[in-house]
Amino acid sequence: MNYISIGDMAQSYQMRRHNVELQKHLVRLSEELTSGRKTDLAEALSGDFKVLAGIERSLETLAAFEVAGSEAALFAESLQRALENVETMTTDLAPALLVAGTNGGKTHVDTSAGDARQKLHSVVSALNTQVADRYLLSGAATDAKPLAGAQDILDALIVAASGQTTASGVEAAVASWFDAPSGAGGFLDVIYGGSGQGLAPFRTAPGSEARLDVTAADPALRDLLEGFALGALLAEGVLSGHTAERATLVRRSGETLIAANSDLAALRARIGSVEGHIADAQARNAAEISALTIARNAITAADPYETASALEAIQGQLETLYTLTARLSRLSLADVLR
Repeated sequence: MNYISIGDMAQSYQMRRHNVELQKHLVRLSEELTSGRKTDLAEALSGDFKVLAGIERSLETLAAFEVAGSEAALFAESLQRALENVETMTTDLAPALLVAGTNGGKTHVDTSAGDARQKLHSVVSALNTQVADRYLLSGAATDAKPLAGAQDILDALIVAASGQTTASGVEAAVASWFDAPSGAGGFLDVIYGGSGQGLAPFRTAPGSEARLDVTAADPALRDLLEGFALGALLAEGVLSGHTAERATLVRRSGETLIAANSDLAALRARIGSVEGHIADAQARNAAEISALTIARNAITAADPYETASALEAIQGQLETLYTLTARLSRLSLADVLR
């Protein structure tokens, strides 16, 4: 019988090669078991990465939409909160102005006028709210303050209403100033510092946009400021000495606020519908992200049971190799000839 044998050095090299291969498999399986992901995706996918690349691209796109959706939700929520504060102040002040105007008492009128001036400052501050260094009501110019100070409004109105001695005259001058178009020296030129263009829509989902283009120049907000300003002007000395006309103007201030408050409620309802649209888009994005993540895991995840079984088999093979190596290292010519 013929035997084929290999030399000691060749055998040593062969043992080392087996050891390296087994160690490499051991490291790979250990990594897969701890990470839960296949280390050799090319082998797992047979070299076809089209499906996995498509899933990854969709997940990256949805992640961007998720960020935009969160930003839109924060913007809308902050806008609602600011307008809610304004609505609360309007609801508190309007009845008091109507009562003061009906009773006509000087003290009552003066007190209500002072309250209107204080609340005008608070309303302007609320409309100038910033979120993440962006003004909510400046339209596209989010870095520009939408409204100058409340005192700037009153100073401009005092000039506009100068010479008026009746409540109707003051009211007409104030309305004309607030409603003046750009270039006429009214509210839009003197007080409003934002952009004439609304804020660009937020892309909240594929094919879906959230439009929050409300600005401080919106007619509903201008009417509201007009109502506050009519009462506040009395605290600035307008119609001084004309008790009956002052009572009439404070009543008109309350009536204007009540009418403007209805428009403000409609504006908040419009923003609320956009909030619902944003929430729906976020829910759709979350569902799609979840489905795509499951699909990606089905491709890239390493089965823990199979991996553990393979790891156990590799360990057994390594132990066998070490045993054979140890036995072969003890062989010698003397033992054979003995």
